[in-house]
Amino acid sequence: MKELIAQSSFFEITILLALAATLGLVGILLRQPLVVSFVALGIATGPTALDLVHSQEKINLLSELGIALLLFLVGIKLDLKLIKSIGAVSLATGLGQVFFTSLIGFLLGLALGFDVIASLYIGVALTFSSTIIIVKLLSDKHEIDTLHGKIALGFLIVQDLVVVLAMIVLASFAVGNADVTAKGSLAPEQALLSIVGLLAFIGLFIRFVANPLSRMLAHVPELLLIFSVAMATMMASVGKYIGLGMEVGGLLAGVALASTPYREAISTRLAPLRDFLLLFFFIGLGAQLHLSDLGAHLAASLLFSAFVLIGNPLIVLAIMGAMGYRKRTGFLAGLTVAQISEFSLIFIAMGVTIGHVQQDVMGLVTLVGIITIALSTYMITYSHTLYGFFEKYLTVFERTSVSENQTIDHTTATIKPEIMIFGLGRLGRSLLATWQQKGTPVLGIDVNPAEVQQLVGQSLPAIYGDVTDGELVSELPFEKTEWVICTFPWHHTGLTFDDGRHALLQTLRRLSYTGKTIAIAHSERDVKRLNEAGFDIVISPHAISASVICDLVKDQ
Repeated sequence: MKELIAQSSFFEITILLALAATLGLVGILLRQPLVVSFVALGIATGPTALDLVHSQEKINLLSELGIALLLFLVGIKLDLKLIKSIGAVSLATGLGQVFFTSLIGFLLGLALGFDVIASLYIGVALTFSSTIIIVKLLSDKHEIDTLHGKIALGFLIVQDLVVVLAMIVLASFAVGNADVTAKGSLAPEQALLSIVGLLAFIGLFIRFVANPLSRMLAHVPELLLIFSVAMATMMASVGKYIGLGMEVGGLLAGVALASTPYREAISTRLAPLRDFLLLFFFIGLGAQLHLSDLGAHLAASLLFSAFVLIGNPLIVLAIMGAMGYRKRTGFLAGLTVAQISEFSLIFIAMGVTIGHVQQDVMGLVTLVGIITIALSTYMITYSHTLYGFFEKYLTVFERTSVSENQTIDHTTATIKPEIMIFGLGRLGRSLLATWQQKGTPVLGIDVNPAEVQQLVGQSLPAIYGDVTDGELVSELPFEKTEWVICTFPWHHTGLTFDDGRHALLQTLRRLSYTGKTIAIAHSERDVKRLNEAGFDIVISPHAISASVICDLVKDQ
């Protein structure tokens, strides 16, 4: 194999891609995100293991393209109304988590013998969580639109803003660093003037050019994609040339297009290319690390990992509890920050480049990343199981008077419904509207706060509620309820059974509910599962629709 690699860089890249696909498949079987597989690949192909990486210059080029696109896609999601849109709880939780995590991480670093600068870098690196991984896991569990999912996405945006500020601060250090500046083409004074000019250019581009140019390019989607990549690489090159750093340059390129109506289309199309190119960042990272770097601070890595896995969720849980949120909402949202992200590695890599920290700190943070990303994936996947185990210990984080639902109109909570509908999708909202029109006392419950607010705005009787939260369900007015209808589908939550619908049945039995239960099945397997669970009536709308259509065709 090494002979083939020595003959051609093409053979080298081919072998690396084959190994990446293999390790990626293993990662999927272990329910791990690709970033873990890619970091493992980088270490395995590094100089102290298989030693397969020799085309360092070419891999560095692909790595820089990946970082430029990564920061470009972060920038393109930033807009001027961002702070207002994420909500008070996301802003407070995000800033609070960043502050306490970085402070505690800094103090831990000092206690473990690291100097002030290294401790500061480590503390800040521990605050960043992987938006890519969390969005993927929450989407797989269909929890993006839940209350804790929306709050988590909100404070992830806050973390992204902190990433932006942290990298700008590092870039300012780089501008003033003689060793770093010497590698570029501009003196510090010239660089500072160039930065002002660059920011002025971005402002003018956003004001006068971004919308008409993107509208013109959007007629040919492929051209819009090429222009976006060109914009990202061009701004990254300018940023690197003037000493601001290619990371900040790529970020500013994204900000320049953030106000256009095509930013989501650009982001969607570039995401796979970003993931592909980031593979080479992790390969290059592993090629620079020796296994001794990973083992140099093994005990410290385990301690920092324990802090991220346990301390970060507790920080979020405490802040959200103080703001009046249920312990369950705080716990599920808190688990999403139980890992560090690819930004943590990029942040430390910038510190190494500037000369603030040594390579062994890079090894420490890399090991923390591997441990926390791998374990937090299972923590998020099995979040409901973990909550059930720790629930009795979490009461200390919850106020006596819970106010997390203050944004929902609770006038509907005074209804004594004959029919209660869990799940207000298309079928659920149709049933809710129909029964209300007929004058039947009915109440709808859904886990999506935005959906509930929309229905309340239409004068439909709906409240927020999560069927997996037995405490919340037990507070619902079941006194006159004769029918409970469950319309939402089965979602994989990391359990071997249907968490939501089984949890609802268990709560109803605990409350000695004597009415009838109906469940909507979404497949033949679902029919069997629901019958075995104990629902009184199981309905398959797809089967009924098929039968009706067949009868209509037959009668014609």
